[in-house]
Amino acid sequence: MTTVTDNGLSVLDGGQLRLLRGIDTVFRRFADDWKAPEFRFPFLMRSRDLDKFDYYDNFPHLGLAAARLDPERVGAMLTEASRPVDQIPTEVMQPSGFALPSAACYALYVDLAGSTLPAEGVTRTLLGTCFRNESHYDGLQRLLGFSMREIVCVGPEEQAKEHLVRAKHAVIALCAELGLDLRIEVATDPFFDKNSSKAKMQKLFPVKEEFVVNGLAIGSINYHRNFFGERCEIQAGDATAHTSCLAFGLERWVHTLTERFGGTDAAASAVESLN
Repeated sequence: MTTVTDNGLSVLDGGQLRLLRGIDTVFRRFADDWKAPEFRFPFLMRSRDLDKFDYYDNFPHLGLAAARLDPERVGAMLTEASRPVDQIPTEVMQPSGFALPSAACYALYVDLAGSTLPAEGVTRTLLGTCFRNESHYDGLQRLLGFSMREIVCVGPEEQAKEHLVRAKHAVIALCAELGLDLRIEVATDPFFDKNSSKAKMQKLFPVKEEFVVNGLAIGSINYHRNFFGERCEIQAGDATAHTSCLAFGLERWVHTLTERFGGTDAAASAVESLN
């Protein structure tokens, strides 16, 4: 049984972990089929690296920083009357050079910065712990920290678009196998200046589609055009790389599949039968 508090933190029990790992195994099988090796990146990112992507302009409401504490000031703060410490005041924190990212793929683009990839590009998968400063939290449906599996294509424009097509077909087929009532909804991401030509193109050619079950987005496909390729100076052959990704929120899948099958054990068995 999940233990949840009102601050976006939760504890998964053994059955839920079995289900989470089982559905992630299915996603990793997609990655294997698409020749996408797995990478693991640090939980933190440098603030300056996120700023390359206009992160603090576009997502200030989600931003979270990891700050060092000043030992001397912390010591002075601690008095008998202040215990237990419910909140750490900003005056004992040092300026932070590190942030908690809200999506897993940012670290991959930074890792590839300045590189020239093969003309056909590369496809990679990663599992990240992501963090979002939301206005409210709701069980496993909306968490402060959560697990995000991504399968990312970095390469020429056509390769990036083809990745979206096969990803969409794979998710539709998976949801049909699991008996999920899936809707696909067009969404937007504010990667581009709203007054730019790219932002106007976004209205004509959707760059984000969400996989929605019972009103909850459990995954998405995202096309960033050459935004990250330009910002990180990533080449695919002699052209600036385009990027696209398939992303899943694993705890949201645990919630959705548990509801669909009436319990975590039944859901885990259904998922494992796919493997």
